[in-house]
Parts: sequence; structure tokens; C-alpha cells
Amino acid sequence: MLTSLDIDGNTWLHRLPVRLKLAALLVISIGLFLVERPLPLGIAAGLGAIVYVRLGMRPGEAFRRIRPVLFTIAILGLFNLVFLPAAEALASVLRLVALLLVAASVTATTTIAAFIDTLTALARPLERLGLLKAADVGLAFGLVMRFVPEIHLRYARLKEAHQARGVPVRLHRLLGPLIISVLKDADAIAEAIDARGIRGQ
Repeated sequence: MLTSLDIDGNTWLHRLPVRLKLAALLVISIGLFLVERPLPLGIAAGLGAIVYVRLGMRPGEAFRRIRPVLFTIAILGLFNLVFLPAAEALASVLRLVALLLVAASVTATTTIAAFIDTLTALARPLERLGLLKAADVGLAFGLVMRFVPEIHLRYARLKEAHQARGVPVRLHRLLGPLIISVLKDADAIAEAIDARGIRGQ
């Protein structure tokens, strides 16, 4: 079960500085959207898959981490196939898959603390201009990253509870309790942060 977005390891991607990984992700993302042909996008997706599966995860875990997004991409691909030429729809799917695999590789090899420290440092110039609080940017990003596996865990627990009671598992039945529980936790965390005077420091 997914409990954390990052994994322990000592691969070359783990050892790269966070800023370099984020810069590479930005450049690759821009490059993918500049390419229109399916062939180079397919090669990019293949390379992304090679990098991703060599991070030290078991195949089942590696697939579970990206399964929800892959499902969304598949639906989007079918939708595009109705309104766009097949080559263009295929290019769109391959582009998103390649981007997903690269982003998942960066996320899996970078701790939340490293993300927070890097984004806080990158936001310092904007703080000097009075546009935002750099620490708040890092904190907000860290909370989002931390809540992703938590939401996944809560969904799994709700699903198990429905199955144990013999209730058919339906997404619309799970969304209500899931959203309510997440919002309650978010409220409690916000109160705790304000009580400790963390924001704005």
C-alpha cells in the first residue's frame, strides 16, 4: 500500500541534486509539448519507463503508484480519439505518459523535506519583492505531497470497510466520506499550524 511518495535507494537519480532534477523536469516537459510526432514521443515514453522501473521498486508497486493517472490518461485518449485524428490522439497519450513517468521518477527519488527546502529557497527572490512568503510556499507544497499517500490510504480503508459489510464498492459512495475526512484533517492541521505560528515566519 502506498504510504510515501519517495522510496529509499541509491540510484543515480537519487543522487542528483533536487534543483537539477526539477530543472530537467521543466525542460523535458517543455520539449515534450513541442514534439508532435508519435514516434519520438513513444521513444521518450519508453525511456521514461526504463528510468522509472529501474528505481528499485517491485513491478506491482511501480504500477500502483501511477495507475490512477494512467487510467485518466486512457480516458482522455479515448475522448481525443473521437474528436481528433488517430495520430494526434496517440501523440497526446504518449506525451502524457512520458511526462507522467519522468515526474513519477523525480517524485520517487526525492524526499518531501528536500522538495520543501528547494522550493523555499527558489521562492526567496519573490519574497524579497513582497509577492509571497517563501516558507509558506514550501509548507503548502509539503502538505500536498504528504496528503497524496494519506488520501490513497483513506480510500483503501473505506473500500475495505464497504467490502467487509458486503456493500458494493462504488466511487460515488466513497467520495463523500473521503472528502469529509480529508477536509476535517486539513482543518485540524491548519489550526495546528496557526497555533504554532509556523506560517509567515
